[in-house]
Amino acid sequence: MTVEIRTVDRAVLVVVDPQDETEADANTEELRLLVESAGAELADEMHVRRNTPDPRFYFGKGNAEEMFLRVQESCADLVIVGEDLSPTQQRNLEEVATVRVVDRTQLILDIFAQRARTSEGKLQVELAQLQYLLPRLTGKGTQMSRIGGGSAGGIATRGPGQTKLETDRRRIRKRVAVLQDELEEVVKHRSIQNKARRQLMIPNAALVGYTSAGKSTLLNLLAGSNVEAHARLFATLDPTTRRVDLNESHSIILSDTVGFLRNLPHHLIAAFRATLEEVVEADFLIHVVDASHRFFAEQCQAVNDVLTDLGVQHKPIITVFNKSDLVANQYELRRLVAQTPDSCYMSALTGEGKEYLIRLIDQVVARLMRRIEAVIPYDRGDLLAMCHERGRVLHTDYRSDGVFVSVELSPDLERKIAQYEIRHAIEAI
Repeated sequence: MTVEIRTVDRAVLVVVDPQDETEADANTEELRLLVESAGAELADEMHVRRNTPDPRFYFGKGNAEEMFLRVQESCADLVIVGEDLSPTQQRNLEEVATVRVVDRTQLILDIFAQRARTSEGKLQVELAQLQYLLPRLTGKGTQMSRIGGGSAGGIATRGPGQTKLETDRRRIRKRVAVLQDELEEVVKHRSIQNKARRQLMIPNAALVGYTSAGKSTLLNLLAGSNVEAHARLFATLDPTTRRVDLNESHSIILSDTVGFLRNLPHHLIAAFRATLEEVVEADFLIHVVDASHRFFAEQCQAVNDVLTDLGVQHKPIITVFNKSDLVANQYELRRLVAQTPDSCYMSALTGEGKEYLIRLIDQVVARLMRRIEAVIPYDRGDLLAMCHERGRVLHTDYRSDGVFVSVELSPDLERKIAQYEIRHAIEAI
């Protein structure tokens, strides 16, 4: 008989509070959610203030000693620091705490590793973890002692030789190179998929937003799909794409993406570049905001920061204030919509307000299209059919030389009938 014993880490959370009280509260709440999402039990919580990081212990030796006492008192086997630590700081804190010390990036990576389901997601997580681990490899004890290579050593210690540490580093660098090559293939494959979508001549949109804002729920509502949606951090790591029929004549391709986070490390953004290509390639973005969250303004800023890092902040953006059914102050919600261009409020869970979002999508898609007047020859019925299927036909008139159409088309479609366009040029007198 085999008995499986499941152990849960008991963690002491060390929070470095910023000066701003609201930001400090938002940071603390987010860290607690991260700890919960990682599956650890919060044994104790320690708050410290530090204007500048200490090079040895990040938050000073005195606070490090207090951390050790809290670990002993709470019988914790893990310390989670809510900031990114240097390899030296992490090593010094582990020596003081006598237990494992995990920083913010490592905590996020652990959650990513639990959530990854597809081969692409697993590749991205492994790459990020190895890039994090590489500078943190250090020799410990005799197992990583030098076995050769010293010029001032004794007999049989001089010469080329290498350390186990160097071997480990070389092995990790080789694996990183392999993963990067495999992810490049993923990017190429996704590029081919995007090219095929472009040939459909349907606008592409990407759902973006803070983690757990309700993006997957909204995708399910619009597309009638059953994508996994949970009220937890990073429930979606891999992009999901569905076709959404808005009405009889209009459709879009909609992609769900990984949720963003405050102060998301740049190397994590780089590691998930293949996933975030959906955001870069989209014609417009739908920013989903959890309007019921008390720190939604800070979350919006975090999303905008990531969009700026990706260089897509100038794309057309529809803002959806989601979870409106959970908002107590409906007047404030309406004020937000009135002050935010191209925005609406709704509940992706109940579907209330869906019609407002569809109307906004229609308006943004219309702005992406250009009005063109052309006379299409009768033997090019394929182009006329394309105008009706993929564009918005405003007027038709059957003439002796062909069919006159006044139609709104995307730039890709416009090029297909450009040779038949009627140009209203004003000649100089």
